[in-house]
Amino acid sequence: MSIHMYQYDIPQELAFTDSVAIDTETMGLDIKRDRLCLVQLSGGNGDAHLVQFPTPKYDAPNLKHLLLDKAITKLFHFARFDTAVLSERLNVVCEPIYCTKIASKLVRTYTDRHGLKELCRELLGVELSKVQQSSDWGALTLTSDQQKYAAADVLHLHKLREKLDIMLERENRSLLAERCFAALSTRVMLDQKGWGSEDIFAH
Repeated sequence: MSIHMYQYDIPQELAFTDSVAIDTETMGLDIKRDRLCLVQLSGGNGDAHLVQFPTPKYDAPNLKHLLLDKAITKLFHFARFDTAVLSERLNVVCEPIYCTKIASKLVRTYTDRHGLKELCRELLGVELSKVQQSSDWGALTLTSDQQKYAAADVLHLHKLREKLDIMLERENRSLLAERCFAALSTRVMLDQKGWGSEDIFAH
């Protein structure tokens, strides 16, 4: 594993092919209140690229260009939150999207455990440590443990997608997953406009 740290943006020469795994770290879970502190990226090759925002300055033209590139699929675990944060802070709409949590909920109906830790353990035989999950991501300097934790959240998403795609195909739910992923940008808009906890399709 190789970790590359940047501040405020990725280098212009950093390129990804057809997909990139993405995660975010924030000061909390309120997309309106809590600032974006870190964006993690991986092309699935064992390298992790961490973009730190020590202060709330979100120009990041190269990162925004990547997120807006419709030729590159963005892989998330719980895309609903991450894409909402990126929309709120960087003013970008990430498309197309693949969400491993949604895919898991569609095919792993034998369990209610759909966290990244559980997925990596069952599908890949990989144990993830979540010790740093609630640490201070707004610190000016991230510790080595924080960097390793952040990197681990994106390093396995490509392999998880491969495993989940096989299960989606097996259960004849691939099209359903695609339509769920396509609807995520609308779900995020509802979250941002105040319909986060209300089912507008209910009677």
